[in-house]
Amino acid sequence: MIKFLQTPTKAKKFVLGGLLVVVTVMMVITLIPGIFDSLTGSTGRGVYARVDGREVTTADIEKLADQIVRQQTRGQNVPPEFMQFFMPRARQQAASELVTRSALVAEARRMGLQATDQEVRDFLHQGGFGEYLFPGGNFIGQANYESFVSQQFHMSVADFENTLVKNQLLIGKLMAMVQANATVPEADVKADYIKQNRKVKFAYAVLTTEDLMKQVKATDTELRAYFDKHKQEYVNPEMRKARYIVINGAALPGAQVTDADIKQYYDQHSDQYKVPERVHVRHILIKTPTPGPDGKVDQAAVNAARSKAEDILKQLKSGANFEELAKKNSDDPGSAKKGGDLPPFQHGAMVPEFEKAAYDLQTKGQLSGLVQSKFGFHIIQLIDKEQAHTKPLEEVKGDIEPILKQQKESKAADELARTVETQATTEGLDKAAAARNLKVETSDFFKNTDSLPGIGQAPDFMEKAFSTKPKSPPVIARIPNGYAVLQVTEDQASRPQTFEEAKDKVQTAFRNEQAESMLQRKTQELAERAKVLHDLKKAATEQGAQYKLSDLVGQQSQVPELGAMTGPPSVAFDLAKDQISGPIFPGRNGAVLEVVDQQEPSAEDFAKNKDVARERTLTQKRQENFELFASNLVTTMENDGRIKYNRAEQQQLAGTPAGS
Repeated sequence: MIKFLQTPTKAKKFVLGGLLVVVTVMMVITLIPGIFDSLTGSTGRGVYARVDGREVTTADIEKLADQIVRQQTRGQNVPPEFMQFFMPRARQQAASELVTRSALVAEARRMGLQATDQEVRDFLHQGGFGEYLFPGGNFIGQANYESFVSQQFHMSVADFENTLVKNQLLIGKLMAMVQANATVPEADVKADYIKQNRKVKFAYAVLTTEDLMKQVKATDTELRAYFDKHKQEYVNPEMRKARYIVINGAALPGAQVTDADIKQYYDQHSDQYKVPERVHVRHILIKTPTPGPDGKVDQAAVNAARSKAEDILKQLKSGANFEELAKKNSDDPGSAKKGGDLPPFQHGAMVPEFEKAAYDLQTKGQLSGLVQSKFGFHIIQLIDKEQAHTKPLEEVKGDIEPILKQQKESKAADELARTVETQATTEGLDKAAAARNLKVETSDFFKNTDSLPGIGQAPDFMEKAFSTKPKSPPVIARIPNGYAVLQVTEDQASRPQTFEEAKDKVQTAFRNEQAESMLQRKTQELAERAKVLHDLKKAATEQGAQYKLSDLVGQQSQVPELGAMTGPPSVAFDLAKDQISGPIFPGRNGAVLEVVDQQEPSAEDFAKNKDVARERTLTQKRQENFELFASNLVTTMENDGRIKYNRAEQQQLAGTPAGS
């Protein structure tokens, strides 16, 4: 209900999608302009596309594709042979998303849209970022903020704020403009509501890639032909050996924090500890209808809502329990189940009518009269009121100490790393380490995606290791817990694998490809045969498919072998009873469905939930409008030359030999 009551400030108005936007920002790699003049020459190597002067790199696509696969596989460990099934599609999706995002940013700038520093600050206070960066309303500190940005996005705070966040805000503003005039007819609202709330029971026949793989036999001739066609996928990557000294700031002496340090920090950052006036209330909402297409409101319905609210207020004044009445009567689903309880809020967070009435309450338990807003009639009860104040030092001391400790540890580690680097350059790593009771680690050959002992995942370490020649002077690299001073001792160039080296992987990939092709063909045959026989069970037996029967399921259900009903199996909600579907492909399975029973929502249910249904359908329409806009924009920019692709990188990403 908070999102219903909140005033649409500039940042909130333009940053649509709430948590979706935050997740997108957390997932998408930033697109920073590079320097290359031609997508066909050697300077274009590693660049997938150039969008209005901005590079989309193959490395960025690979990173995003990896994130997509992790989401699709729910973080489970997927065998390498099956990654060849997921990754090509994920790369295609990632490439399309990054090109589209870059095109949207370019269009927003062309239209003169801007993102201000204040909007960046507002954005970082919200959602997932706000919970992490401002826990309890207090900033985690600049050092922790820089560390967070470095570890999560591998960039500076300036690049993060001025590129990544501002680009997201620009896309949000463009989205708001495109979606502003979307409308939906009543008939569409009803049809969408019925579909979303329809329940179905269906029979389904399933074929799996894993079962079909068992049927695939491969000769050496076939495997060699497959290997020759996909040689670029079978490469031993470039590798390095290194010796390095780990400098962990937390293990260094001299990082003690004194009371004087804490007091000084508190005085210098007192604004962070100011708490604005806040009020904590519970409420009951009786909704009123929104205006119809003609702009008119159903006054009879408004009067009925008022009458209901007045009756509830009368019961409360007679001693009825507020929380129980809220649970039974409130039309705010977010707070009703909590007895009407809303999180504490400050001035400017709610619509004016609600805010004024809430702040006018003075004593705990006091009731308001009826308060009318654009959402309906509210009855408000004061739980608590907090005056504006500054948190005392003793209250925030526990928050300040770890910030200062981390800063001191970071400074001590930085100073020690530079000292060790200087001595190691002239006297070698061993003497530099021994002089300070540090240990020199010696690695075996490693790839730039590996984790090393004492370091873990460290992008800066790997960047330094793979950009430094063997026996070059030691260099400093940032690692998650401090610094490392490293020296590359040996390198091993990438090279194509021989057929014998790759044979096991080739055999698995070949069988997987053949099984996937069989899955497409046999599922199509299954659907066609089921329709000819008018008997899915008999067709399943003929085709060697598993035959199963679902429970009565809705849109949010999961079905074994088919997965979420919001995915490909959602076709079941569009089928008539006894109708057989075409082939569908949820994950690595193929299936055909036949609806055996349906349960429609009642007219009364629709009437009761019409407003929520309208908002849902309208949101979907807005999303469709923006997706169409984005697609058309990319096509236009491709046609007029503002998007140019590097065909060699496209072919490499798709696994197609160059020149084919």
